[in-house]
Amino acid sequence: MTNEHAAEPDNTAVRTALWRALHVAVDSPPHVFEDTLGLKLAAPDDDWRNRPDMSPFTQPFRASILARARFVEDLVAEQAARGVAQYVILGAGLDTFAQRRPELASQLRVFEIDQPGPQEWKRRRLVELGLGIPPFLRLVPVDFESGAAWWERLAASGFNSGQAAVIASTGVSMYLTEDAIKTTLRQVAALAPGSTLAMSFMLPVELLDPEIRPAVERAVEGARSSGTPFISFFTPAEMLSLARDAGFKEVQHVSAAMLAERYFAGRPDGLRPPNNSEELVVATT
Repeated sequence: MTNEHAAEPDNTAVRTALWRALHVAVDSPPHVFEDTLGLKLAAPDDDWRNRPDMSPFTQPFRASILARARFVEDLVAEQAARGVAQYVILGAGLDTFAQRRPELASQLRVFEIDQPGPQEWKRRRLVELGLGIPPFLRLVPVDFESGAAWWERLAASGFNSGQAAVIASTGVSMYLTEDAIKTTLRQVAALAPGSTLAMSFMLPVELLDPEIRPAVERAVEGARSSGTPFISFFTPAEMLSLARDAGFKEVQHVSAAMLAERYFAGRPDGLRPPNNSEELVVATT
């Protein structure tokens, strides 16, 4: 790839990794999600905690990232206990599931799909840190910008479409067109019975809670100016309809309020994901 920045993780992937680490560093236990490996991968400047996107102003969005990460990994553990043995992470970024949870990951074939440049960067960092690439982890490079088919690359990497899988797509749909999302939904809906998709989606800005709307509008503007604009926003009803139309047997909306109740109830520090911002649809075949 010719883009000189292509060989580095994108800003969103780094921010996500740093927010996870910041949670462990500054938020009260019990921690919703424990991940400091992403910080080691990213290796930011020593003053990374002073970045504007690490300020207390961004705490609700940090909570949202933690909530969806915890939900997805709980889902993977639950499905693995049922015998599901494949886990696909779309837009993996600096995800560290395979390194943090080897006792669970080693029961699975874990497929990380990402852009070739950032993924090669991540491969090198895993080796440099002495973590390496375990045999159950498959790094699947896909150049989405050139229209490469992630489905074909996944199959070529050893994915068995005849066996059930968990597919996670978090923090991705807002960057895709509705047609691309429909295509992804149809492909996953055609997987073996017992497969599960967890996909996050952004609600339209006009539906956001007033106290977080300025921050989301700022994030939307930042994404546009950095060349990765937010394209797609959906109401929960629209997202559920898309999943049903794609052919899933069961679809469920997992709201931020549900995640807050499950993982953040009773916290003395007020850490809680905002309602009506990024939510999840869970769909099964």
